[in-house]
Amino acid sequence: MRIFLDTANIDQIRHAAKLGIISGVTTNPTLVAREEAVDFKAAILEICSLVPGPVSAEVLSLEPEGMIEEARQLSSWAPNIVVKIPVSEAGLEAVSVLSRENIKTNLTLCFSVNQALLGALVGATYVSPFVGRLDDIGHQGMEVVAEAVEIFHHYALSTQVIAASLRHPLHIIAAAKAGAHIATVPYNVLMQMIRHPLTDIGITRFAEDWKKVAKK
Repeated sequence: MRIFLDTANIDQIRHAAKLGIISGVTTNPTLVAREEAVDFKAAILEICSLVPGPVSAEVLSLEPEGMIEEARQLSSWAPNIVVKIPVSEAGLEAVSVLSRENIKTNLTLCFSVNQALLGALVGATYVSPFVGRLDDIGHQGMEVVAEAVEIFHHYALSTQVIAASLRHPLHIIAAAKAGAHIATVPYNVLMQMIRHPLTDIGITRFAEDWKKVAKK
């Protein structure tokens, strides 16, 4: 399973890329709006320069024609851009056209296996079930991930499943067990994955013990 970073924060992306543990980045209008950068294109291009893998940038149009035109523009910015499109009638129509043009797409805001399956059938490169948001309303969000993976594997569908809206490190483990191709995680969750209190204690103890030996 690969890990993508779910953020538009350049410093966070630069740090995670330096660690060598992320394979891509996912953004959305909300994440971009949180950052100081007002030039959307410049921000996306900088992210693409930091991460050689897929970088998801989302369309804002709600009609298929607008989605298609935006997607064509976005995909022309850099070879690793993936166009993020919300699942809807318009979104599915747009993805079906874009897939025939070999434009990579990420069907986002998926909350059911039906939506994920339709995304695969119209040629989406990725589908993104939102685990945390489903958990918030009392559903088992990871079941959507697991069932989509099972169906795609059974029918040899090439679409990959991105486990999205992940809230904590246990979600990452569950996504891996469910067979998700990718987990996209917030920066703070990625940092939590690295750390463990016993590791911190061990590092401190080793350093202190070595100082004692060095004094002899």
